[in-house]
Amino acid sequence: MEVAAFISKWSKVQLSERAASQEHFLDLCRLLGVKTPAELDPLGDTFTFEKGAKVSAPASHGSKGDRGWADVWYKARFAWEYKRKDKHKTLDEAYRQLQQYREDLENPPLLIVSDITRTEIHTNFTGYKPEVHEIRLEDFDKPGVIPLLRQIFTEPEAFKPKETVAQITEKVAGKIGDIAKQLRDRGHAPHAVAHFLMKCMFCLFAEDVELLPKKLFQTVLEKSKGDTARLQKQMDALFAAMRTGGDFGTDEIAYFNGGLFDESPALELTDKEAAILLDAAKQEWAAVEPSIFGTLFERSLDPDKRAQIGAHYTSRDDIMLVVEPVILRPLRREWAAVRAECDALIEQRAEAARKEARKTTAKGDTKSTTYTRNIEKKLFEFQDRLASVRVLDPACGSGNFLYVAIQQLLFLEKEVITYSADAGTAMAPRVRPTQLLGIEINPYAAELAQVVIWIGYLQWMRDNGFNAPRNPILEPITTIENRDAILAWEDEQGRPIPVWREGAKCRGQAKWPEADFIVGNPPFLGSKIFRKFGIHDAYIHEMYTNFTIPNTSDLCCYWFSIAHDQAIAKPALRTGLLSTQAIRGQFNREVLDRIASSTPMFFAWSDREWVLDGAAVQVSMIGFSGIRDHQITLDGITVDSINANLTSGADLTTAVTLESNKNLTFMGNTKGGSFDLEWTTARSMLVAPNPNGKSNAEVVRPWVNGMDMTRRSRSMWLIDFGLERDKSKIAGFEAPFAYVDEYVRPEREDNRRQTYAEYWWLHAEPRGAMREALHGQPYIATPNLTKYRFFVKMPASFVPDHQLIVFARSDDYFFGVLHSSIHELWARRQGTQLREAESGFRYTPTTCFETYP
Repeated sequence: MEVAAFISKWSKVQLSERAASQEHFLDLCRLLGVKTPAELDPLGDTFTFEKGAKVSAPASHGSKGDRGWADVWYKARFAWEYKRKDKHKTLDEAYRQLQQYREDLENPPLLIVSDITRTEIHTNFTGYKPEVHEIRLEDFDKPGVIPLLRQIFTEPEAFKPKETVAQITEKVAGKIGDIAKQLRDRGHAPHAVAHFLMKCMFCLFAEDVELLPKKLFQTVLEKSKGDTARLQKQMDALFAAMRTGGDFGTDEIAYFNGGLFDESPALELTDKEAAILLDAAKQEWAAVEPSIFGTLFERSLDPDKRAQIGAHYTSRDDIMLVVEPVILRPLRREWAAVRAECDALIEQRAEAARKEARKTTAKGDTKSTTYTRNIEKKLFEFQDRLASVRVLDPACGSGNFLYVAIQQLLFLEKEVITYSADAGTAMAPRVRPTQLLGIEINPYAAELAQVVIWIGYLQWMRDNGFNAPRNPILEPITTIENRDAILAWEDEQGRPIPVWREGAKCRGQAKWPEADFIVGNPPFLGSKIFRKFGIHDAYIHEMYTNFTIPNTSDLCCYWFSIAHDQAIAKPALRTGLLSTQAIRGQFNREVLDRIASSTPMFFAWSDREWVLDGAAVQVSMIGFSGIRDHQITLDGITVDSINANLTSGADLTTAVTLESNKNLTFMGNTKGGSFDLEWTTARSMLVAPNPNGKSNAEVVRPWVNGMDMTRRSRSMWLIDFGLERDKSKIAGFEAPFAYVDEYVRPEREDNRRQTYAEYWWLHAEPRGAMREALHGQPYIATPNLTKYRFFVKMPASFVPDHQLIVFARSDDYFFGVLHSSIHELWARRQGTQLREAESGFRYTPTTCFETYP
């Protein structure tokens, strides 16, 4: 068939949709030189007309409970929906139908809608922005059109967009970040800047998904070029209309509400800032990726996090490692049980209907309508379950975990809605953002979380063929709270306050709202650096006072402790949290010991890469519940149980300290000042005479650390006055004492620890017990952290650094025991990992050696 003949024939046709669609498609195949469905696939398994699909919303088809039908389906290529020629103003309804069919049609890469006069090719590639290619009938003879249409059949991947949704999100976040910085530099309060730009961001999204009139905000920006005062008034007027609903010029604005569009005024932009915002408005806001949106915009809006712009972010797939086993796994089990019951009822209903049709129903037989009511009851009860689920993230940041959680709840609900078509019933989505609970101490992130979740929710509804809620479109998510998640505070008058400040009084552990699931990524911070990262002494004191876990526990352990208490109170609660890998060992593990003993773990990743503040780190992921789960996985493998050190099999955490192994292993010396010397300086001291007649070799000694053992020796020396607190007894070592007086004393005199300041000539931690155990004899040492575990005999004169673990024996038998494969395996299981597995493991004397049988 020639192009001219095709255009001529189909320009005249006025047949109904059903009468015209198949003939039009067959003519198109002949025009393109491709095989028809019957020619390519006589059985209709992969390429067919009238492909049945369950419909997930009654608005998309004519009669309640009917199955939908894709007019043409070609597996892994496209689904095609026809509408009657010239009947509809747009093809939006046809596209909406395909969006609801697509999962049942194996999610083809192209969704095509046509009324013969025009054909729209919508891309449907996961992780890429959707694009639309519109071809009008009269344009079929233009260059490039026929090859483009042929690619629908032969090369659908050619339609894949160039930009991923992640790239689009990064681009728009960068532009908003530029405006935020300029506004702050001009003196605007950071929080006012963030709140204003969140309004702008939502408007840009809303106009792209047509919750606002299309391109309305962009038009406001374009018409106000060069007049920023007018732009400010226009934005104020638009925000006011969105707050309550009403008119904006000649446009009718829907009622948004949601707390975002409060009465805070728009900020007046400079011409440069307005130009950047206009450029941002021209981007694909409908395609932003909510699972990373929050992180990227938090970095843009929060001045303290601006340095992280351009760094890595946590992906949706990473978050799913927690959300799937904690939330989806049990809900899918429930759904499978409900579905099995409904399948049986559907079969029984069909049999009852056959009897009714044949009029062979016996007295006492159940009517088909009764089966339908029972099916509906079960489906609506399960939908009620999904719509009442409450998910808490007690360190929610900008809402990434919560967004992924509600997205997955919506997908599961869509399965239920789609399945309900077989039951002859109509269901609409009822899962809502208001089911999400969050606690976040950062005010920027807490507010942004609400925006992220609503954008993600509205985007999902649109992309899956459902209408957005109305009157209002947004609801305030008051369950996302800006407050401290681990401690509760009150002011001097006894009134609750959200966070600690000078003079605040602690009311005890923070109360978390009741939830069905807890997921999240608590802050990673080791106890040794609490103060370095700005945690006040008064706050630290209250942490230690109000929690029973060891004071040396990492910060994330406090979240685990509260979550464990919640699980004890509500056994059905399922929790999945991230932690530092250090939670598996030493004092951190105490909280896992408690969890393992009373709320068994049902999943864990012992060692997984994660993105924290833009940097890749190694973490552990842990899920637990008060009810034992029959499906337990560790590092993706099914196991019988998970031990407190995140291993399976023999539980080495129960190994006890052996008396015979005590007082044999020690951490090396911590100098705590500039006691170290290069060889040239040390040599001059070693040959220098002293008035007391003693050699400086008694106090100037070779110094060895982990790098000296794993690499070439640095030939470093150390001034070491041992444990001598009587300054007069060591002052006779003139050159060493003078050196320490000049270089160490200024460093130590103002130290907050009294002993460090008072005895400034001594090492910070000279390890008295170690020195007593060694009593001047050779010893064995091993690096505390190394990929390959090895042990070295050391001369008595060498001072071991704190990076070494020291054994107060040096005989060959003991040396052989340490090097044995059994001890190596035991130490690896009992040690802790610092970063990725390749970086090695930490040898801890109390667990790796003192428990070794």
